[in-house]
Formats: sequence, structure tokens, C-alpha cells
Amino acid sequence: MIYRLSADVVLLLHAAFIAFVMLGGFAALRWPRLVWLHVPAVAWGAGIAFLGAVCPLTPLEIGLRQLAGEEGYAGGFIEHYLLGLVYPDGLTRGVQAVLGVLVLAVNGVAYAWWWRRRKRGRAAGPTPS
Repeated sequence: MIYRLSADVVLLLHAAFIAFVMLGGFAALRWPRLVWLHVPAVAWGAGIAFLGAVCPLTPLEIGLRQLAGEEGYAGGFIEHYLLGLVYPDGLTRGVQAVLGVLVLAVNGVAYAWWWRRRKRGRAAGPTPS
């Protein structure tokens, strides 16, 4: 029971991390200090995608599921849980490259917006009292 619960917690953390990698740039618009956590997360997420690597959370989850008496799964987290919904043919290096570019593009938009707002705030200067 504890292994299955632990595997489920790892699954939820992994999903939250992926959501943060994809959309955290927009959260940084609201909370600018979040940039210091988000930029390394984007580098990690895009790097995993571009290198065709497997995130260490995936084998951890699979191992916990196997300890719980469940079957593990082949491939990575995205392939197992998400890709089947979007790309039924499975994960290929080309799809991974597209996902890496998507991560960078979405966050590029968010950070361009953030930078523009920041620049605009500096140009306006302090408001007179």
C-alpha cells in the first residue's frame, strides 16, 4: 500500500513539474521571483526532450509500482500518460524534438511578455507623490 501511494505521489509531482515547465513562465508574470526556479526547470525539461533522455522520476515511479506488485511500463512518463492522448503512434525522437521546441516557444512568449512589461515599467519611472 505504501509503495502504491508513493508511486502515485511521484506521478502527481511529475505531472505538476511538467505543468510548471510548460506554463510557469506565465506564473512568473504574476510572481517575478519564480523566474529563478522556472528557468532551470525549463532547461531541464527541454534538455530531457532534446536528448531523448528519461526523467529520473519515471524509473522511480515504475520501481515503486513494481514494489507494490503492479506492472511497470515501458518508455517515459509523457509517452505512457500523455502522449497516447495526443500522439497515438507513440513517442519518437521527432516528437520529442517537437515537445522540446514547444516548451521553449511557450515560455519564450511568456518571458517576452514579462520582459516587455518590465521594460515598460522602467521607462515610466517612479510615480510622483
